[in-house]
Amino acid sequence: MRQLTRLGSLLSMIVLAGASSVAADAVTLENVQDPGENRRDEPLAKEFSLEKAVGFLDSAALQWQKQRQCFTCHTNYAHLYARPSVSADAPAAKEVRKFAEELIQKRWADKGPRWDAEVVATAAALAFNDAATTGKLHPLTRQALDRMWTLQREDGGFTWIKCDWPPMESDDHYGATLVAIAVGTAPEGYAQTAAAVKGMERLKHYLKENPGPTLHHRAMVLWGASKMEGLLSQDEKQKIVEKLRDLQKPDGGWALASLGDWKRADDTPQDTEHSDGYGTGFVVYVLRQSGVPASDLRIQKGIGWLKANQRESGRWFTRSLHKDSKHFITHAGSAFAVMAIAECQDSK
Repeated sequence: MRQLTRLGSLLSMIVLAGASSVAADAVTLENVQDPGENRRDEPLAKEFSLEKAVGFLDSAALQWQKQRQCFTCHTNYAHLYARPSVSADAPAAKEVRKFAEELIQKRWADKGPRWDAEVVATAAALAFNDAATTGKLHPLTRQALDRMWTLQREDGGFTWIKCDWPPMESDDHYGATLVAIAVGTAPEGYAQTAAAVKGMERLKHYLKENPGPTLHHRAMVLWGASKMEGLLSQDEKQKIVEKLRDLQKPDGGWALASLGDWKRADDTPQDTEHSDGYGTGFVVYVLRQSGVPASDLRIQKGIGWLKANQRESGRWFTRSLHKDSKHFITHAGSAFAVMAIAECQDSK
């Protein structure tokens, strides 16, 4: 990911949904404009724009931070993962990063984390962000990673938030895979520290005893296995890759709902037939991480779908797996879309 910061030169202007143009280097907490609701009926963009995509990610993350004063997996944590794949120098990227660091410095120091999951999610996002920007492990990232191990259960797993908001906030398995991604991604040899070696041995045991119940779970393990040895055998990796490939739609995209068997809280059926931003961005990104080349026809078709199905605001719509309300999974889906496109930008 580090080399992908070269894409920052592509950014000059960000057009926010329903607002006038705002210079990319001027989007801050003070002037951020609400990107608007995630609507399935939002028109498609006339042409693909990376600038608009990053503009949406910036405005969504800063607006969430400004209004709610908290971090969440689908919005500002996702921003920490995706933003460096384009540029980490913009004020928005720095402000989201600063907010995460203050979480550790101030709130954890004064009141402690709200949940164990907050420690894991923060450690993972900052480790990923460090690797994609400076290539150095920030002292606060190390602090979060080390604190993470104090929360590991006897069975090797971690207690996660269970809000019935899949795929991110519904079961412990998701948190366990984030730990693997965090340790494998963290720069400066963190994975070789005594705490990480001991913790990962227990985590590997947990993942073997608790296989992912859905293909999305297994794809998360595949992502982790691209960073850490011993999570999956070569045969297991290939089987997951093949299952992901088999679910590609004729239009080139993937549907998030097809990666699992989640039940909706509003008793409506899941949409497993239509491609969406999260399904496509996530699968393309994970396949690339697992070693599938950008030249692969399925990858090319996936990128083609993303570039043809961006919305006017810069986002990629994804229907919530929980109920038809805010569809915040659109934010994470847009982050994965940007990461997927960046992963294929300069690759052969």
